[in-house]
Amino acid sequence: MNINPIKRISTRNVSTNNPQNPAFKAENCPDENKLVKELDKMSIINNVNINKKDCELNLCMEELEKRTHKDYLTTKKMLTADAPEYLALADGDKEALKHLVKAAVVLDKINMQLDNPNNLPFKEYLETETAKGNEQAKLTKILFDAQKGVCSLDRESNMIELMKGVSMRPGKGVYPQDLEKEEFHQILINMLKQGKVDEVAKILNQRSVVERVGNELVATDYVDKFKDDFAYMASELERAAETSTNKDFNEFLKLQAKALRTADPMLDAYADKKWASLQDTPLEFTITRENYSDELTETVVENPELKKLLDENGIVPVAKDFLGGRVGIVNKKGTEAILNVKKFLPLMAQNMPFKDDYIQNITPGGQDSKQTMVDVDLVAVTGDVGEFRAGITLAENLPNDDKLSIKELDGGRRNVYHRQIRLITTDDAREKMKKRLEATLNPELHKYYNDEADHWFTVGHENGHSLGPKSGTEGLGKYKSIIEENKADMVSLAMLDVLTEAGMYTPEQRKQIIVTYAADNMMTSKPTMSQAHRVRSVMQNYYFIKEGAIEISKDGILNVNIDKMVPTARKMLEEIIQVQMKGEFAKAEKYVTDYFVWTPEMEKMAENLKKVSKTLNGKVESPLAEELLKA
Repeated sequence: MNINPIKRISTRNVSTNNPQNPAFKAENCPDENKLVKELDKMSIINNVNINKKDCELNLCMEELEKRTHKDYLTTKKMLTADAPEYLALADGDKEALKHLVKAAVVLDKINMQLDNPNNLPFKEYLETETAKGNEQAKLTKILFDAQKGVCSLDRESNMIELMKGVSMRPGKGVYPQDLEKEEFHQILINMLKQGKVDEVAKILNQRSVVERVGNELVATDYVDKFKDDFAYMASELERAAETSTNKDFNEFLKLQAKALRTADPMLDAYADKKWASLQDTPLEFTITRENYSDELTETVVENPELKKLLDENGIVPVAKDFLGGRVGIVNKKGTEAILNVKKFLPLMAQNMPFKDDYIQNITPGGQDSKQTMVDVDLVAVTGDVGEFRAGITLAENLPNDDKLSIKELDGGRRNVYHRQIRLITTDDAREKMKKRLEATLNPELHKYYNDEADHWFTVGHENGHSLGPKSGTEGLGKYKSIIEENKADMVSLAMLDVLTEAGMYTPEQRKQIIVTYAADNMMTSKPTMSQAHRVRSVMQNYYFIKEGAIEISKDGILNVNIDKMVPTARKMLEEIIQVQMKGEFAKAEKYVTDYFVWTPEMEKMAENLKKVSKTLNGKVESPLAEELLKA
């Protein structure tokens, strides 16, 4: 997966324990009573589920007015009702699109509960207060709708808490709010010693919601947990399949509907396998399942006693999935351009470091890459995909390696690219980009910066997820995602010479990708350790500085040694693959901490970036989807 912040840097991963990036609480607003502040701090310690009657807004009007102003709140607009892409659809596909949108919006409701149990009561409170004319609630609702939740990091890695007494927990909403890591580990140890192996396996599986029952924990499959909502979604998908014009797409919709009605991961596997084979369809519909947000499950590998018991019982912990929805129209021209890379995937696999020491999703030197790719004009992004938490998803490569369609059915993977997220279409946006380059990049390199090159790099990144070790990285724990995202970036960069020689890129495009990558990798703040996409950018910047491939002056201006970039990426990729093959938590921790270094020069660069861009948050507008929901 790649994320667009106003380019690539950012993520939806969060942490509440970073003193350098504190939560933005009411004390940041003027005229706040000291006693109220202290009571607020006490309530955050408890962080229990709060009834809507107890809701109290956290941000003052001054801060809300700033954060909802267009200079601070960027907007990504999905397709409009008069979009040529929509008008060109067959009538049957237009009818199907209505039902796909209705199915996708349900994922907002479901994923909000997975994210934080206070989200829905707070949303209802905001709607009630807004109807009463409460201006503070109205502005808070704008931010809530944008980030799809009560708590979120902004672009500068500050935790924004919209409601007093509610903070982001490591277990999000998929674990009890009062469950701490040490107690979590001890409960699992006790259960395993009592022979409750199956119960623990369900707790540590990616598709369950965990609750307390006495002194133990009990897991419920999310299909059972949200049975009525998933049944409604299934009905809408079945109705879409009645009118959609593509036979393969309809078969997928029926398989996906079946998986939504019964809590059986193999049903999802059959749907995933079919979805991953779709190439020539007019419409796009996806239920995304990615596990970047859960910060609790993978901590179990840090406890030696618990890790030993898990290994003895054959339990592999996998972080919880969070659910998103994507509805779109496949753009044929964009898809044709992206598909050019498919014939080069076996060549890329052949050139991966230590390729003979592990199994990849792509066969080195083979013909069948089992990889489909589509460029999509977006109608709606919901749930996990639609959360604009400092950044928003640019593209995704799914299913992930933990899914049964990959592990059991030898299925393929599919890349979906988001046109409305990546495209710069306004003069204002182009002017902002020009100012950004003037403030941060050596003028001699401006000629190589090409916004489309960011898309080329993203294509390499997404395909990079299909290369390298296919399994065995679960032992990396909380560092697994950081290292995987780092690997995908380095694959994209390290393969440039191979792909240029093979004719995928021209020498000029190669330079453009290198310079654009380096410029876009700069950030406005030091991230939290739990932000996989941003941590990997810091690691890369520090690594490339040490290798002499890039330099940031004391004034915060970036210079790029183009000749050193690809060899440096290759060197870093080799190190990353070795860490993944070892699968050891300690080695992963050392590798990440060795290179997660924020230098004074990076801080100066961040200051330069903040001078030319005030953006703190973002939102999505979906005019066509809103019209279809009325139909």
